[in-house]
Amino acid sequence: MSLALDQARQMLAPVHIAGGPRRIGRLAAYDGLMMEATGFSRPIGAGARIIAADGHAARAEVVGFKGSRSLLMALDGDAAHAAGARVEPDSSSSLADVGPALLGRVVDALGRPLDGLGPIATAESWPLAGRRGNPLDRGRVTQIFDTGVRAINALLTAGVGQRIAIVAGSGVGKSVLMGQMMVGADADVIVVGLIGERGREVSDFLATKLPPEVRRKAVVVAVPADHAPLLRLRAAMRATAIAEDFRARGLKVLLLLDSLTRIAHAQREIGLSLGEPPTVKGYPPSALGLIPRLVERAGADSMSGGSITALYTVLADGDDADDPIVDATRAIVDGHIILSRGLSEQGVFPAIDVGRSLSRVMADIVEPDHAEAAAVFRRLWSAFEENRDLILMGAYSAGSDPLIDAAIVRRPEILEFLKQAPEERANFADSVADLTGMMAI
Repeated sequence: MSLALDQARQMLAPVHIAGGPRRIGRLAAYDGLMMEATGFSRPIGAGARIIAADGHAARAEVVGFKGSRSLLMALDGDAAHAAGARVEPDSSSSLADVGPALLGRVVDALGRPLDGLGPIATAESWPLAGRRGNPLDRGRVTQIFDTGVRAINALLTAGVGQRIAIVAGSGVGKSVLMGQMMVGADADVIVVGLIGERGREVSDFLATKLPPEVRRKAVVVAVPADHAPLLRLRAAMRATAIAEDFRARGLKVLLLLDSLTRIAHAQREIGLSLGEPPTVKGYPPSALGLIPRLVERAGADSMSGGSITALYTVLADGDDADDPIVDATRAIVDGHIILSRGLSEQGVFPAIDVGRSLSRVMADIVEPDHAEAAAVFRRLWSAFEENRDLILMGAYSAGSDPLIDAAIVRRPEILEFLKQAPEERANFADSVADLTGMMAI
């Protein structure tokens, strides 16, 4: 008996030296979105592999616990789970593969290549949730970021390390504007997250908005709308983690996430499945709390000298600019661009509503004559918009107000300034020269 115990201890000794035995659980319940496992004590955020009777492994993540049971959410929505299936830990799920090897590639939420170009050879990784840093290490926005879009360069000047929200209803041109800025941007690396898009739009984006010279310095993380909510959430975190790694290397990164609303919708599905109480428009607290955690990861880093200039598209449901996601995003970003359906119906693209859009860093980074010309443009824009009904009904009498008179006369010129073809690029110097020349007349 003693000999048998000694042999057992010798067999188990290497396991304890390596960090203890692996905890293997069993699947006890599954309701289509949420799973419960027994004997699987892992922290929230830990990964898991669920082994079916045929040996097929499906990935999942721990999202909560109920008594002694762990609550998991599937990453593979179509896996054939069965009661009593083996649940194993998966340590790789909390890390994102990063590095220069990703440039020019298209990956999914789990980092697997989608472009058919073979495996991605990189041994470097970055935490999906990011690395918490000192807020005093975050650099100030002091340099101008050239977006290549005349209206934004001149009227809503962006800075290196700024976070900008592009807000609009469906079909108003968010993705077109994002592609235009991506092609014209002055950046070393571009990271694009296509979250919750239609599958057709993903291939269309790669074919029409990512020319070869841009694709060489770009990384695309794509997850269509029919994927599990946890995958949509992971895709946003993976895109941000990839951008953080390039920033740590001292590079100027442009991060584009389309869209922040669908990311919040994914978190809403997860939160409601966990039993969180719905608040405004059915959003649980975790959905609204996710936005600042994600957005705050972008910005400039004074330690490495790198930066992440971030663009987040926000879908205003029913063109409602007071949607909870719009409000939460507008409160945390450094500027917002509102797209107008009325302008798009007039054939003005990009359909930027200048009066309702704002760059919070513009006053600190532009020259005084540029700032004055932009202010004059805004006054003319606001004068027309505030009196639009009177003007269109013919109730306004010419000569009553010189500012309104000027706004009416110069309206065609102002709208023409906003227009820019998708393939056209307007650099910052030319944009400012056009604006100051027009406002000096």
